[in-house]
Amino acid sequence: MGAMGLPDDSGARPAPGRLPPGQRVQRGWPVTHYGPVPRFRSERWDFRVFGATAEGAVHSWDLSEFSALPYATVTADLHCVTRFSMLDAEWGGVRTKTVLEAAPPAPGVTHVMVWAEFGYSTNIRLADFAAENAVFATHCDGEALTAEHGFPVRLVVPHLYAWKGPKWVRGVEYMTTDRRGFWEERGYHNLGEVWEEQRHSYQEEPGDGPQL
Repeated sequence: MGAMGLPDDSGARPAPGRLPPGQRVQRGWPVTHYGPVPRFRSERWDFRVFGATAEGAVHSWDLSEFSALPYATVTADLHCVTRFSMLDAEWGGVRTKTVLEAAPPAPGVTHVMVWAEFGYSTNIRLADFAAENAVFATHCDGEALTAEHGFPVRLVVPHLYAWKGPKWVRGVEYMTTDRRGFWEERGYHNLGEVWEEQRHSYQEEPGDGPQL
């Protein structure tokens, strides 16, 4: 297998059932995002957790403090709603569970809104956000993320489509009721589960999300 578990020149292919429905293995890592790549200023960067926190306070880390949080590696796939998949990438960074432990949510929290540069947002159920292999990634396959791929931090939640894992993350808002993020307001499925192929809002069942 080649880098990130992609087929190499030997013609190897994923085992049957390895790919979610409608996906294809992509050689390399395409750059996909909406809008420009933000200019990184380390002295202005921080990561915040706010909203319905257990203490009712805002938690904040600057870049050095965030980098000092426990580092973990997770081997996991990345599935884009545009139908490409990267298999078995090694993501290094801070587990979402580490952030939840450092800045606990209030008992009534059911969802989070993940915020990124330029006001981008995406909503995620708390249980999905707290998945064992969900990580605020700073590295991929041992290399620091490039600016185009989300440096310094992007979220990876492997069982959800990649729009649920924003690049250039700046914070997390704890919510006691669900509300839609940027793409969820523009026709993407509110839940975005890969194996259920939840791509579009017209596929939603009652209870899947707030009314559009």
